[in-house]
Amino acid sequence: MISFASIVMLGWLLISAVAFSQTDSNLDTTNNRSEVHSSDAESPRDPPKPTLVEAKTRAMILHETFHGALQVMHRDFFREDDGLSIPSRSLEDVFAELEKSHGIELRWIAVDLKAMNIDNEPETRFEKRAVQQLKTGKTSFDETDENIYRFAGRIRLSATCLSCHASRRTNNDDRAAALVISIPLSTERTDHR
Repeated sequence: MISFASIVMLGWLLISAVAFSQTDSNLDTTNNRSEVHSSDAESPRDPPKPTLVEAKTRAMILHETFHGALQVMHRDFFREDDGLSIPSRSLEDVFAELEKSHGIELRWIAVDLKAMNIDNEPETRFEKRAVQQLKTGKTSFDETDENIYRFAGRIRLSATCLSCHASRRTNNDDRAAALVISIPLSTERTDHR
């Protein structure tokens, strides 16, 4: 059986592989392709910011990874009567680490149902526009504004989720939340744009 940690690690490896394959600004091609840090902005604590194309790729991979991880966690590890943290809350710990290490912000927002936690209400203009678009059935919505790429991807609420989120529902129509991903962009122009 695949564990939650394995899923998160696989997602992280995929993201790292994409980031490494798309970012060649740290390589000095004239010096035997040795790694050279050109500024403090590229230190491990403040990794280089991606181009728009790279950010879009990373956002899609992050969305798919966390959507899948959430579904597996709900299916395999969450039992309402066990008194454990809900899977979406557990993933917020991972979100905090991604923000700390890579400056990528992630957060859940309510789409089709009233948020059970006020922290999950759409707050920004982007989030409110995203909810409008996702309610029409679109799977994602994105914008670029002030050197930040923002992506909101639909997260299907399974029957297990709906037993709490919509316990008095009168039909089995699909309902969704969303994962909002904000990635700071590089301001340097590169050949990859």
